[in-house]
Amino acid sequence: MISCRNVTDHGPGRKLAATLTYFTAPLTADLKKWSSWTRVSGTEVTRLLLEETAAFPQVTEDENLKEMHLSLFIHGYNNSWDEAAGRYAKMVADLFQGKKSLGVLVLVTWPSNGSVTGYLPDREDARESAPLLAELFVRLHDHVLKMQRLAATTNDPAKACKAKISVVAHSMGNYVLQKALAVTSKRLNNPALITLVHQLVMVAADVDNDLFQESQSQEADGNLMANLCYRITAAYSGLDNVLGASAGLKHFGKRRLGRSGLADAAHVHDNVWHRDVSSLISSAPAAHSGLFDTAAGVSFLRQVLQGMDRHHIT
Repeated sequence: MISCRNVTDHGPGRKLAATLTYFTAPLTADLKKWSSWTRVSGTEVTRLLLEETAAFPQVTEDENLKEMHLSLFIHGYNNSWDEAAGRYAKMVADLFQGKKSLGVLVLVTWPSNGSVTGYLPDREDARESAPLLAELFVRLHDHVLKMQRLAATTNDPAKACKAKISVVAHSMGNYVLQKALAVTSKRLNNPALITLVHQLVMVAADVDNDLFQESQSQEADGNLMANLCYRITAAYSGLDNVLGASAGLKHFGKRRLGRSGLADAAHVHDNVWHRDVSSLISSAPAAHSGLFDTAAGVSFLRQVLQGMDRHHIT
């Protein structure tokens, strides 16, 4: 787990920390319990992630769907820390364990207040979390670039990174990610040498639905995000009443990407697409988180993360 929350005796708090903090827990533990987690240094968590990803199998170009992932999960607003940890634990069980494991999943937690009335403060916290989380993405970029250069100079493809970097963001976690990737792109001077994020999955995204329109300025967040990602998938549903309330509360009629889909899908970057997932989540207790709670939703997430062509994802 990587956190930009303050740390209390009872777990991550509701305030923004000055620095990122890092934690590990055994998979056999109850990840919703703070006592299951042990604080470690950034150096140690880097060592552990390098150790795990180094054990990933080397795949050939025609087997890229089998390539393993280092994935980040960024939770949404109105999530207390233990709720975010619970959703993370379910994702680990569904997608990152056993013979069909996609690799390693890391929980990224930011200071959501965990209450409906905390929407506006949460949005401020989301924006203020961006510079800290950008540090994480910059370090990931620098490592991937270093490994790619090593593979090129030694003419040894096996020395390149064996892991794809993917991100799954939920609800307002997408706004956190939007701002973090925009800061990252600017710090890296809009890099063009490598793709940082292979698959970005925006679930029930609480962001403006014109974010990725080509008519936006070159320095707009959506353009900066598209430059850093190989593919961006926006999963949306008109069943999502949580985002309906969000649009009315804050955004002066601007539609939410996670409820309405792209404003004009014909005029966005060609690596951005959307999918109406209403049929996949109709049986879920809550549409806003339905993609995580149904077998069809989890299957969709797996196919997207694997990199299956958008026209063949069921």
